[in-house]
Amino acid sequence: MIDEILTLVMLIVLQTVLGIDNLLYISIESKNAPLEKQSYIRKLGLLLAIVFRVALLFILVKLIAFFQDPVLTFNLEGIIKANMNIHSMIVLIGGIFILYISVKEIWLMIDYDFSKILEQKQKPKTSVSSIFTMIIVMNIVFSFDSTLSAIALTDNLWIMVIGVIISGLIMVWLAESVDNFLQKNRMYEVLGLFILLIVGIMLLTEGGHLAHLYLFENEISPMNKTTFYFVIAVLFSIDIIQSKYKKNLLKKQELKQKLAIEKQK
Repeated sequence: MIDEILTLVMLIVLQTVLGIDNLLYISIESKNAPLEKQSYIRKLGLLLAIVFRVALLFILVKLIAFFQDPVLTFNLEGIIKANMNIHSMIVLIGGIFILYISVKEIWLMIDYDFSKILEQKQKPKTSVSSIFTMIIVMNIVFSFDSTLSAIALTDNLWIMVIGVIISGLIMVWLAESVDNFLQKNRMYEVLGLFILLIVGIMLLTEGGHLAHLYLFENEISPMNKTTFYFVIAVLFSIDIIQSKYKKNLLKKQELKQKLAIEKQK
């Protein structure tokens, strides 16, 4: 009984950590919806993630071999070689999609053509149905990682189900806190987009590894989760240090202006 409780706690922690990238994607994607619908989309998107993960648990427990069996093999000597299964294809497509979303949003942030920005603001927000479609697609991608990690941790189906549901509810609870933080600290939106970019790269490397992908005779290795969180920690550190440095520069400029005014007097 104690072993099962400890396994459940570990599973909840692991599922919550693995769900952060999903939460970040849903939070960023919901910004494209009308303001009054954003909270509803975030919560419903995360509840859908719970449903997908539980459903996938039951499917994978019964049909895991089907998702792992090769369905596409190709070999261009010295250029590219792969042995893809359904799992790898889903993860690769998800990685490409995440990269596209993050690069597009980053590009919009550095676009200084204000006339275009005004035109975009006058256009209606993206429809709720299309946003939900993208969230559902990405929920399927993110669900594979969390579901397979749950299967690896225990063979008790009901512990897996309870762990997935509890961790999902924790993410629903965290959703508003994450959004409020981003609203109050708008500069961290850029940081969030770069983290999302890294998530896309991580999915591509993982999908490439699952597909036994070789590019120019070099095997694609998956990005380690420890490396992923270390990179995020470095990005946060850079952002915090840069923010404080900018404040110090502003204070120095203000002090110089005061000294110049006093000299003139």
